[in-house]
Amino acid sequence: MFESVLVANRGEIARRVIRTVQRMGLKAIAVYSEADADLPFVRDADEAVLLGAAAPSESYLDVAKVIEAAKQSGAQAVHPGYGFLSENASFAQAVADAGLVWIGPSARAIVAMGDKVAARNLVGDAGVPIAPGTREPVADVEQAVLAAKEVGYPLMVKAAGGGGGIGMSIAHDEEQLRAAFATAQSSAQRFFANPSILLERYIASARHVEVQILGLAGGRVVALGERDCSVQRRHQKVAEETPCPVLTPALRERMIAAAVRAGESVGYRGAGTVEFLLDPASLESGGEFYFLEMNARLQVEHPITEMVTGVDLVEQQLLAAADEPPSFDPDTLTATGHAIELRVYAEDPKRFFPSPGTITTWVEPSGPGVRVDAGYEEGNTVTQFYDPLLAKLCVHGVDRAAALQLAREAVAAFVVEGPKTNLPFFVELLDDPQYAAGAYDTGLITRMRATKPKPA
Repeated sequence: MFESVLVANRGEIARRVIRTVQRMGLKAIAVYSEADADLPFVRDADEAVLLGAAAPSESYLDVAKVIEAAKQSGAQAVHPGYGFLSENASFAQAVADAGLVWIGPSARAIVAMGDKVAARNLVGDAGVPIAPGTREPVADVEQAVLAAKEVGYPLMVKAAGGGGGIGMSIAHDEEQLRAAFATAQSSAQRFFANPSILLERYIASARHVEVQILGLAGGRVVALGERDCSVQRRHQKVAEETPCPVLTPALRERMIAAAVRAGESVGYRGAGTVEFLLDPASLESGGEFYFLEMNARLQVEHPITEMVTGVDLVEQQLLAAADEPPSFDPDTLTATGHAIELRVYAEDPKRFFPSPGTITTWVEPSGPGVRVDAGYEEGNTVTQFYDPLLAKLCVHGVDRAAALQLAREAVAAFVVEGPKTNLPFFVELLDDPQYAAGAYDTGLITRMRATKPKPA
């Protein structure tokens, strides 16, 4: 096992990784920008290295500066967290070329899963269900119009070289396709430096269900259950839960087997997530699901899987990277109870626009079954430079009803003043009849906002 780990990230995920690194008796090294100098993760680390100015391009996204920080601090391994450089194959290769251990999948696996078209084709050939769509990137709008005639409407238009819902939109006809294509291509170029576009058949009222996989040091790929991530705004996840309320044991078994095949198709190592779209209309006949994408990194929502399984996923990442066996027996692992994660953002709770500002009050809920992974505390300033995620509020109960009630109590006890937050939205969500019944899909928030009475 290596003795020191540089955490190439910030905020709550940096704190979360640092916690496990130190628990394992290893040295945790943080990197930070000028804007983040007073955040808790910098203080938590055993050592911290300043990267540069606030802009991500001058700090967290600067590969040369991160590698130099690793060398300067004597780090032996690099953990990328999620976001920023976590799925950047060039960064993974640069870490290896510098003689450091990369805590994540191989650069080859990142490349294979980073291109959505290539990933679809790869897992499809491995027997994973895929939705009808294009087998090659669509270069221009006229080609997209022709392809749409074969695939059929409605269509999901999305960046072939990116993820996280950025640039995704739905087209029900040619006119909408032309508009959606231009928007998606612009976003793809801006965020991923790759204007290629993928077209897939859109599944109305779908549920977004993902499977947590883990590639072990010996080459075996195992699954640690699924998470329902259907509560989304603008294709961005807001709340997740495990287990998925609508999966039957047989459907869960099929989905997990498909996820493992997807991981095996690229020789996956470490923690990753295989995401599927589930067609609720097919549940009575057994359930049909389709591959959406694979995230070659740790997911934001990993804590709820940890809560129901008792497995520290960051620890497993470190062990796999060090060619050591997992700290649990995959053949006897069981999940107990029900867990829910709510992503607490500094944002307007009605329109979900970012709300930067200085935090004047910060009171976290606590107690049995409650976990808060926070990146901020009282006195910190939320800037406009980064994602406005403040914390992940997670609860674990004996069943879904108990988890829901615990979540309501935890939200009521969580007090953040200064910037606006989406905590009031979670009060609405947890009392929404569809969500409370587990009978929801990716259109839930849109429906909630459409039916909410307008102020007089």
